[in-house]
Amino acid sequence: MDFDRPEHSPTSDTFEQLVARRLSRRDLFRVGVVVGGAAAVAGIAGPAAALPSPASPPAGRPGPVGRDNAFRLPITPVDPPAPAPFDSPVVAAGYTHDVVIRWGDDVFPGGTPFDVDTQTAALQQRRFGFNADYTAYFPQRRNDNGTKRGTEGLLWVNHEYTDGRMMFRGYDPAAPTREQVDIELAAHGGTLVRIEQGRDGVWRHVPHRDNFRVTATTPMTLTGPVAGDPRVTTTADPTGRAVLGMLNNCGGGVTPWGTLLTAEENFDQYFANAAAVTDPRAKEANARFGIPAGASERKWERFYPRFDLAQEPNEPNRFGWIVEIDPYDPRATPKKRTAMGRFKHEAAAGTTTADGRWAVYSGDDSRFEFVYKFVTRDRVNRNDRRNADLLDSGTLYVARFAADGSGEWLPLVAGQGPLTAANGFATQADVLLHTRQAATLLGATPMDRPEDIEPNPVTGSVYIALTNNTRRTEAQEDAANPRSANAAGHVIELVEDGKDAAATRFAWNILLLAGDRTTPEARYGTFSPDQVSELACPDNLAVDSLGQLWIATDGAPGVLGTMNDAVLGLTVTGPERGRTQQVFGGVYGSEMTGVFFNATETTMFASVQHPGEGGTLAAPTSNWPDGGSSVPRSSVVAIRRA
Repeated sequence: MDFDRPEHSPTSDTFEQLVARRLSRRDLFRVGVVVGGAAAVAGIAGPAAALPSPASPPAGRPGPVGRDNAFRLPITPVDPPAPAPFDSPVVAAGYTHDVVIRWGDDVFPGGTPFDVDTQTAALQQRRFGFNADYTAYFPQRRNDNGTKRGTEGLLWVNHEYTDGRMMFRGYDPAAPTREQVDIELAAHGGTLVRIEQGRDGVWRHVPHRDNFRVTATTPMTLTGPVAGDPRVTTTADPTGRAVLGMLNNCGGGVTPWGTLLTAEENFDQYFANAAAVTDPRAKEANARFGIPAGASERKWERFYPRFDLAQEPNEPNRFGWIVEIDPYDPRATPKKRTAMGRFKHEAAAGTTTADGRWAVYSGDDSRFEFVYKFVTRDRVNRNDRRNADLLDSGTLYVARFAADGSGEWLPLVAGQGPLTAANGFATQADVLLHTRQAATLLGATPMDRPEDIEPNPVTGSVYIALTNNTRRTEAQEDAANPRSANAAGHVIELVEDGKDAAATRFAWNILLLAGDRTTPEARYGTFSPDQVSELACPDNLAVDSLGQLWIATDGAPGVLGTMNDAVLGLTVTGPERGRTQQVFGGVYGSEMTGVFFNATETTMFASVQHPGEGGTLAAPTSNWPDGGSSVPRSSVVAIRRA
């Protein structure tokens, strides 16, 4: 979801200013090679640096085999895309799609058909939630390498947020009812559900007793350095360790020990009355996050005091974390891992360091905020259960980009550098509760809305989706970003020293400048407009076992005006580097997100979020996926060979 709030006015150089000094306009259009301080890497959309041969599949994912990959590029793409508005998905030649599960579908056996007019909170607790986002596919049994791992599995899906206008007839956003609020609480969080591919090739969800829902009221535990801190205690929880629910979960990741990481993003919209907070440090943090001084957007505070800062000023501090969930144990308590910092997490994808530790990357999805990495203190243990607390100890870093194409990861550690007691960082809990302020003090580079970040274990690179920065003025046009009001965004590539995720230095380059392919402002490698599929607002990323990058977009219709949001593949090595090809196009009003593959990479899963956004149930702008006069329902699709 695209929230455009002025949380932070940068004091360091912005990313576009650094790129402007790094390359001249002439350099840009010659597409030359830039040599950074940390390693030799490609310039903007230029030839790739020397990269390793395909290696093992991404750590933490259930063993995809490249030879089975049904999405090996090049493909015959969706081109030209169906014009927006268009209320049916489109797929590339030779592919088809199935609707696996939709909002309101039963997760458990014995349910009843969904009826938008007979919703209750109790029913929603047992049904698939609203606005599907990140997805992850797991084998049905932990450490299962059986022959069915590509045709049956467990699917996790985030439910980022709710929209009462698209859920209830006659909804009044200024005065929602108690039952409507309770339904929305139950429609947040996530769903773990069994899925199977039938002999007809179609993917379907399977209601099962071991499926489970996580909602905005599910009991969770705060762990790590912030757990028990007085600033996370409340009237209901004087221990500062027991939290109800997770909110606005956007991106995510999986771990080598078989758990799920899910990232809390725009949590500010749920809270009210920040003006009542008197502590100066808390007031500053709340303002930077965008928590409203008065009533919230959702008005949940009318029924639940925990969302009212006048009554519970510490409650927002219990959100904005990465949450770890065991997909194999419905009874396990989700853990909010505070060692990884508190901000608007967009992602939680990880990879193994050279010495066997686990590194997790995450962007803070706001304009002029930062890119982060967390590296565990200890190595991953082969015994999965020994990793239960691995994410509670480690080092959180923030990125600083230099003008010469080099960069460094700055440690966010209390007592190091300017992070002193005199500056308000006496303990590590201070740093983690006020991660944005600590990163600013270190001189991290403010970025243009860093969204998903995905390491590529095949190439050793790391990719960052920067979705847009509409505040750029004409005076800020430069060689690397020759567009005012940069609405289309771009993708950055990092190469860490030694291609080791534990390294603290890296080289960087711009892989893609998104936008109208017929204009010189957009760059898709060295390809002519008729050789690429255009995109705008890169949001979510995925990497397959061939090292191909997959991009899901959020906002393309508002920029390009000729297409719905889409999923596209991008080749990152060799002569095809920079070429994009669309494999799937969503429906009117939707964004595309949550790209993930089954174990054999014969199927790509993706979420079609908020179809018909901008409409209401009385005047819908979409009737997907059921057609006719049905209400629009966010869904997960399975894309596969026809």
